[in-house]
Amino acid sequence: MNKYTKKNYITKDRWNNFFYQIKGVRFFEGAESVLEIGVGNKIVSDTLKKLGFDVKTLDIDRELEPDIISSADNMPVEDKSFDVVVACEILEHLPFEKFEKCLSEIKRAAKMGAVISLPHAGYTFSLSFKIPLIKWKRVICKIPHFWRSKTSTSEHYWEPGLKGYPVSKIKNTIKKAGFEIQRSFIGPDDPSHIFFILKILE
Repeated sequence: MNKYTKKNYITKDRWNNFFYQIKGVRFFEGAESVLEIGVGNKIVSDTLKKLGFDVKTLDIDRELEPDIISSADNMPVEDKSFDVVVACEILEHLPFEKFEKCLSEIKRAAKMGAVISLPHAGYTFSLSFKIPLIKWKRVICKIPHFWRSKTSTSEHYWEPGLKGYPVSKIKNTIKKAGFEIQRSFIGPDDPSHIFFILKILE
């Protein structure tokens, strides 16, 4: 048993996180092939396969049985070999100095774009309300922990929202790597992560 299969790993927030990952892939119309960096419990990759996507997985941990054993900063895949690359809650496990290199590798491997999510440190304020005949309305506001340096877990080198890592810095690095940010958001039902839907600049 690994941490991804322990009964307390899959929380309601994490299920919502899986939803946003899958929805992010489906943002790219016409996409057929996906590379998922970070196998985890395989819920995302298995669901994408059931939805008709051709999915390959990549992870540094061979015990998780990925299709490709490798780190995200040096992937043994051909250029533009996947329509979409997914890297969720992965890149913070490497030093920030490797963030741009990882993004460059993701861009090299993808034809259309990428779905990336990172843990986001901060205090969350949210409001949800429902009015008859109108869909649920949800508003979320987050105050970053810009005065703190300690990450949420010792496995993380850095996190957006912490001292020295404002979201603006993350966005600038993403753009520098050659991506256009189509959308960035914090889901009201998964407030501890920030998502980026990225399109490759021609």
